Order: sequence, then C-alpha cells, then structure tokens
Amino acid sequence: MSFIPSSSGSVNGRGAHPNGSAANTNGDVPKSTEAYRSNGSSPSSSTYPINGFSHPAPYQSSHNEQIVNHLYHSGFQTGNYADTTLHVRQNVYRLHAIVLSRSPYLAHSMSTSPQTTGQRMIYVNLDQEPEVTQEGFAIALGFLYSSISLNLVRPENARAVLAAGCLLGGMEELCSFAYDVCRQSLSVETIGSWLEFIDSTTTSTDGSVTPDISSTVFGHYAQRLRDDVFHFLVVTLPEVLEVVQRAGQESHVNPAGRDVLLQVYSEVPFEMFKMAVETQTFEIGPAQARFKFAKDAIELRKRGIARGVGAEETVVLAFGGGNNLGDHSVHVTRKMRKRPLWKVNT
Repeated sequence: MSFIPSSSGSVNGRGAHPNGSAANTNGDVPKSTEAYRSNGSSPSSSTYPINGFSHPAPYQSSHNEQIVNHLYHSGFQTGNYADTTLHVRQNVYRLHAIVLSRSPYLAHSMSTSPQTTGQRMIYVNLDQEPEVTQEGFAIALGFLYSSISLNLVRPENARAVLAAGCLLGGMEELCSFAYDVCRQSLSVETIGSWLEFIDSTTTSTDGSVTPDISSTVFGHYAQRLRDDVFHFLVVTLPEVLEVVQRAGQESHVNPAGRDVLLQVYSEVPFEMFKMAVETQTFEIGPAQARFKFAKDAIELRKRGIARGVGAEETVVLAFGGGNNLGDHSVHVTRKMRKRPLWKVNT
C-alpha cells in the first residue's frame, strides 16, 4: 500500500477515560491528518457488475480511501463507537473488537476476557517486554486500522515498533518495514545501542558467554538483526572509517579510523568479537594486522567490558593453518581465571 506522508503529533502518553463520550480521543495514539491512499489492490469492480454496469476503478479507490480514513481517524484516534477498552501500562484505548481481531494476540485476549454491558476489557501486561515501548505499541495498534501508521516509523522508534508488531502478530508488513528501518539505522553513532541490544546473554557451565536472543519477542527478526550488526562490524564499519586506505598497489592503515574501530570493538560482546576478529572478511589487512588489532582491542576490553568478569581474553596467531605453509590464522580465546587457593594452618 502507498500513502501520502502525514504530519503527526508526538505520542503524549495520555489515556482516554473508558467511559468517555464518543468525542473523546484515545490516549497515546499517533495523530495523522492525511488520507490513506490505496493502490487499488482490492477486487476489480468489473468482477462484480451491478445491473450490468461496471464502476470505474477511481470511484472504488476513492470510496476505499474514505472508509479507511474514517476508520483510522474516527475509530482509532477518537475511539468513536468503541466496544473494547484496552489497558496497557498507564494508557487506556477505546477500540473495536472487529479490528483488533486482526491481531492473533489481541484476538486471544478478547476471547478470554470478560464482557459486561456490551464492553470488553483487555489488559496487556508488558512488564516482561521492555523493548515494547509506549510509542511502539501505539503505532502497531494504529496499523490494525490503517497502514498510514508506517509514516510514523523512524530510526529512533523502529525497534520498538518491530517488537510491538511481533508481539501482536498479524502485521508482517509493519514488521518488515520496521526491520528495514532498523537495518538502515546502523551507523558509527548508533552501534553502541545496538551492541547493548545484542548483548543479551546466558552463561554456560564452562563460564563462557554465549549470545541468546532467539527466544525474545522479536522471533526470527532477532537473529536477522544480530547478523546485520555482525556484518556492519566486520565489513561496513572498516569501510566507512577507511581503516585501510589503498593507492594503486599500495595500502596503509589509517590511524584515526583504526582508533575509532578499536573503541567500538572494545565494547563488542565476546562471542561476536571472537567471530569478527577470526573471520577473513574482516577487512583491516592481513592476518598479522588482525592479530595486532585484536591484541590492542583486548587491552582496552580489560579496562572496560571484560573488567571484573573473572575471565581472561587472549589472542594467538597460528601459522600453517591452511594448504599453504605461509597461511596463518587468528584465534581468540577466553578462559576463566583460577581462584586462588588458601591453605589453612591449624
């Protein structure tokens, strides 16, 4: 679907009272003033002739626009003729069961929620879903009414929108769009927050730390985002920083770019740090350059991310690892430090 970019107010976090009049507006809903635009993908009017006459497509498209625009503004934004009250955190939304049923999550909630005096009450508990923000949830709710909500997805809220879309379900178009915005938002400035997101870990019995984000609300998008961050670290970031500068057959290291890259790698979770440094696609020069880079990064990590974790990171350069005697590879390891043994004299 396509649509005209709209002007929208910020999400203000004020919820409408469930007993408010039809003119009351829903709390925490994106404000959009432009009409929704359809691409005419609905069945052709010629498929359903009335009295032998086919209605021209422009009239049908215009009629569809009016319906969807009315649903979004009068239904979602103002809560007119609502039959369902949804409570989430401090917000209250007056909504419509027939529209909410597009979401498997909300459809299940409605089927198990009591209904009194013609009104359903739904309570959504997001205490265990910190990635689903107030703004992201509101945009996902709006998408159930109209795809105009896509206009409200920005790099700053895309991950929260993706989380909300995955939680509610039934909105793959929104999730796919939000994911693309997330992927495109990767930059030198944002990589720190993305590394914090990736660093959802569990500690195994041998003391090693293994990333484990597959069971999060993001579903299969969790691994896709992790792969995107890894590719950015290994391929895109060295290119953007111009760590290796080439002139004809000659190449040399750009100290400024290398220093920025070192600072970033000093904050990378260990398993991703290990994979990045060991892969040959890490474009910062030959294996000796990767070895020196890893060694310098580990020194920085000892003062930061690896400080006080009870583990020691080391890097070695192995020779003759391939078919060629001149081949060599970089290996990063992490082992737990042995606790000192105290001898008690009696």
